[in-house]
Formats: sequence, structure tokens, C-alpha cells
Amino acid sequence: HFILALQVKFRGLFQMILVLGIGGSFPYGFHISVINYPSHIRKFINETWIERHGSPLHPETIMLLWSFIVSVYGIGGFLGSLCCGYLTTKYRKKKCQMLTNLIMLVAALFMAFSKTARSFEMILVGRFLYGIGTGFSLNIHPQYVGEISPKKLRGFTNSTVAVFLTLGKLTGQVVGLRLCSELWTHNPGPQLVSLVPRSPAQCHRYPNNLLLSFPK
Repeated sequence: HFILALQVKFRGLFQMILVLGIGGSFPYGFHISVINYPSHIRKFINETWIERHGSPLHPETIMLLWSFIVSVYGIGGFLGSLCCGYLTTKYRKKKCQMLTNLIMLVAALFMAFSKTARSFEMILVGRFLYGIGTGFSLNIHPQYVGEISPKKLRGFTNSTVAVFLTLGKLTGQVVGLRLCSELWTHNPGPQLVSLVPRSPAQCHRYPNNLLLSFPK
């Protein structure tokens, strides 16, 4: 009965933890690990180059391009994190999180249609945009979770940031292992995982006593 009463009392808080987790630290962990299986991407880069120029790439060049595709995510994350403080101060967290939704959508489209367009450059752009989006989300997520929670549950809610990050890494590992060469870009689920409805624009639905210090 105690657990049931707790669920009813803090239902809005638990819903916000889930929504912010899926849109916050989960995509960060997911996109770090999902790209770590290089064989399909290397093959795609080489095939695309042969179609364009009639000759295969040198293995070292393929390795360099794949490494850049992996690392550009971190560059985007660095830029997103660097701009997050200024933009959230100027435009508030809600608008910045909604902008993150748009960035993630554009990144998902680039990644999803890269194989159809026969362009490995689209993977590069998509990874960069994902980095920017997760750079924003990873900074906004802990702030929101801490500010919407009651003081007695603040430690618990802040710990969910790490939980969703770990779940994202686990999901990325599983998806990266299971996606075959024909599905790694066409499967919309992994590309759109961070677009589960999560906008803080929904925060007005929750009771005022839950959102005493809710950020604008």
C-alpha cells in the first residue's frame, strides 16, 4: 500500500523522470555505443567511393573516415555543451529543449536516408548534429530533474541521470550488434529513439506543488 500511495502521489514526477531520461542522458549513451561496430560502415564507405570514382579506397583512408565519423559526435557534443549555458540563460530551458528536438529530427533524417542517397557524408553530418543535440540534452536534463523534484527525493531523481545513460549504452550495444548491413541505416527506431515525445512544453500538466521551482 505504501508503494502504491507513493506512485499515486508522485506520478507526475515519475512521468517527468521517464520523459526527461529518454530525451536527456539516454541518447548520449546510445549514440556513443551504437556506432562502435565498424564493419558495415566501412563497407558502405568503400562501396560508395567505388560507385563514384570506380576504384576502392585504401584501407587506411577508410579507417580515417570511419574514425572521423565516430569522433565528430564528440565534437558536436562539445559545441552543444559550450553553447548550452548561454542559450538556456537567454532563451530558457524549455525553448532550448524544443530546439534539441528539432536538431535530433534533422540528424535522424540524415542518418536514415544516408544509404538511400549513397552518401557517407550524410552519416557524418547526422553524427555531428546528434552530438550537438545530446550536448544540449545532457546539460538540461540534470537541471530539470533536480529543479522539479521535492527536496526529499532530489538525490533519487538526480541519480536517474546515470541510470538512463547506462541504459542508453546498453541499448546501443545491443542494437549495434544486431543490425545487419541491410538495416543499419534503414531501421528508424534507433535513429529516432531520442524523439520520443519529451518536450518540457508538457510540464504545465503537472500540479503546482510538484513544480515549485520549475524552470522556465
